[in-house]
Amino acid sequence: MSLEFFCPVAPLFVPGNKPELFDKARKSGADALILDLEDAVAPSDKASARTAVLAHEKSPVPVIIRINSSRSAWFEDDISVLKTCRCDAVMLPKAESRAEIERLSELTGRPLPVIALIESASGLASLSSIAGASGVAGLAFGALDLALDLDCQPDWDAMLMARSALVLAARLAGLPGPLDGVTPNVVQMDITHSEAAKARALGFRGKMAIHPKQIEPILKAMLPTPEEIAWATSVIDITSGSGVARLDGAMIDAPLIVRARRILAARSLAKA
Repeated sequence: MSLEFFCPVAPLFVPGNKPELFDKARKSGADALILDLEDAVAPSDKASARTAVLAHEKSPVPVIIRINSSRSAWFEDDISVLKTCRCDAVMLPKAESRAEIERLSELTGRPLPVIALIESASGLASLSSIAGASGVAGLAFGALDLALDLDCQPDWDAMLMARSALVLAARLAGLPGPLDGVTPNVVQMDITHSEAAKARALGFRGKMAIHPKQIEPILKAMLPTPEEIAWATSVIDITSGSGVARLDGAMIDAPLIVRARRILAARSLAKA
């Protein structure tokens, strides 16, 4: 069972050791910030990153802290940050077991929602257990690390099975659609949009960004298009008071009516 937590669509990673970027990130249009203590921070900068994260100002959008893996040398120091820092959730990288997730609340002394970042073969094999762990608010996908662990290419085809597994595990655990992993290319925004659109088609409901320029293409891909909204509106209009109807030559029955309602609900959330 997950704790109540706003599930972001386009959260932005910000290196924890660069507090000069925090305010810019808050104004970037991202619907959540991920203050990073892990991959974006060199070992020599871990201490200064923890200090900066502890001191960060109140944010108008939710703040997620990505700590280091529970098997890393920095985990215990990161836990000390979580005990008192201003944040809305914690992201656990290389999540591999239910036990390490459920231990977080015990260690921090506070019930922080957990986003479990799946980026290893062990994590993928334990998906159902991880998704069902107490305190898990959502799943996120780390394609680059998983490809490294599996010794395969981090491209779409090679990662398709893993992405589909995350969507299935999230659904079975009653969690929202997962967050897709980052797009390393921060120059060609069409790549970010294309990858986000494909992830959304699979059942992902958000995608993590590593550059402010990626936020707009992610939001455009993840939120309903004008065409989808028009279709959903027509479906609701013609099926009002009826369980089955026909639209543009296609039969509209219960599953499509539910899909139409979800599209319109997603539009309403985007306007909120």
